[in-house]
Amino acid sequence: MKLLRLLPLALPALFPSGSAAVEKPNFVIINLDDSGYGDFSCNGARGYRTPAIDSLAAHGMRFTNFLAAQPVSGASRAGLLTGCYPNRIGLSGAPGHHDIRGIADSEVTLAEMLRDAGYRTAVFGKWHLGDAIRYLPLQNGFDEFYGLPYSNDMWPFHPQKPYPDLPTIEGNSIVGFNTDQSRLTTDYTERAVSFMRANAGRPFLLYVAHSMPHVPLAVSDRFKGKSDAGLYGDVMMELDWSVGEIASAAAALGISDNTYIIIMSDNGPWLRYGNHAGSTGGLREAKQATFEGGSRVPCIVYCPAKVPAAVCSRLASNIDIFPTLAELADAPLPMHDIDGVSIVPLLENPDTESPRRFFTYYYRKNDLEAVTDGRFKLIFPHTYNSNEGCLQGRDGQPGDIREGRVETTELYDLRTDPGERYNIAGSRPYEQAALEAEAERMRAILGDDLTGRKGSGRRLPVVSKESLTYPEKR
Repeated sequence: MKLLRLLPLALPALFPSGSAAVEKPNFVIINLDDSGYGDFSCNGARGYRTPAIDSLAAHGMRFTNFLAAQPVSGASRAGLLTGCYPNRIGLSGAPGHHDIRGIADSEVTLAEMLRDAGYRTAVFGKWHLGDAIRYLPLQNGFDEFYGLPYSNDMWPFHPQKPYPDLPTIEGNSIVGFNTDQSRLTTDYTERAVSFMRANAGRPFLLYVAHSMPHVPLAVSDRFKGKSDAGLYGDVMMELDWSVGEIASAAAALGISDNTYIIIMSDNGPWLRYGNHAGSTGGLREAKQATFEGGSRVPCIVYCPAKVPAAVCSRLASNIDIFPTLAELADAPLPMHDIDGVSIVPLLENPDTESPRRFFTYYYRKNDLEAVTDGRFKLIFPHTYNSNEGCLQGRDGQPGDIREGRVETTELYDLRTDPGERYNIAGSRPYEQAALEAEAERMRAILGDDLTGRKGSGRRLPVVSKESLTYPEKR
């Protein structure tokens, strides 16, 4: 069905008009798992250095107000690859083993859009958009896939909730179970570099979705014990090595000036794992909460011939990557509604007004918990999993989550108070009213379970368990 719907869009790429086709840029997206805003040394990390990432930040654009679609893995990745708020497409939370949820046939992924514009596409790493065959990457626009179908802790050795065996998948087949996780960062990196070498003569999309630094942490022998921050620091150093290998490959192949390298994280760190967790850089709360510690993530865009070296403080989100790459590749957007906006103007001039006027912080199935205009943030009453109030674990053992609650509406000036510590609700009536109006607009479109509103613009897939088939071992 997707092939029939997208074939007309592919024809211009197959038969370009004019005497010569315009050279399209390459895209490399490096998505870390549970890496906090403060986990790069250019953002203040301590006990280790990330020189490769820091170099790309110094010579590219470093975003300081960049938000994940939701503060949890599966939903965040759904937003990145579809340009939609995850609740619009019915993909909240984090799909697990043989979950009925996944990326619906009716959605157009970033890979489908770019492949139909003439791109070669690959994903190496964590998928987390469903483990049934119809949900896997090869059925959703990617030419190659190697990695895990979901988080690396969804395996029999989870300290609190043992799962079935964790498959490693290549293409549509299982090639092993419970793979030695100290291999993962190296395996993903080597496959990424090989893909770049094989496709240097044509436009490509490479999505490297690292399993680290999500717990359980694992690192190869070459980085074990190398940091002054324990195993977490070792893992971050290896991830930095991976970024360096990919950037060096682009330079060696002579394609750096036409390759956008985008580095980000899917959500904030999971602080309940103590010394096996990252840093929010002083932001409030962390993963699984819509405060800035869970939602604001590092983001760097590097393309030396096209993106100036700068720091951009304008509002942007990972759901904006989809329309941004569409514009850069001159690829048509889907016919259905998406929520992302192209931030190409920011990549050209970081001081220009952001194309994104607001961002709404949805979580759980469809809770609208907060809204921001980039400076002011309005938070509505809701309960949440408190990382700051939890009992901290150590050495990979999780602490107990405690429930937190926002009792009354809170307003924060994120320019002077990014840690959301000083509630100024009622003191800025004009700004607060504008944020409340945006929240009402989004409730009319997507609904809000906190208020009982249904909304009219959600696309909820209907899939039966009986219709799903799963990969088998090769």
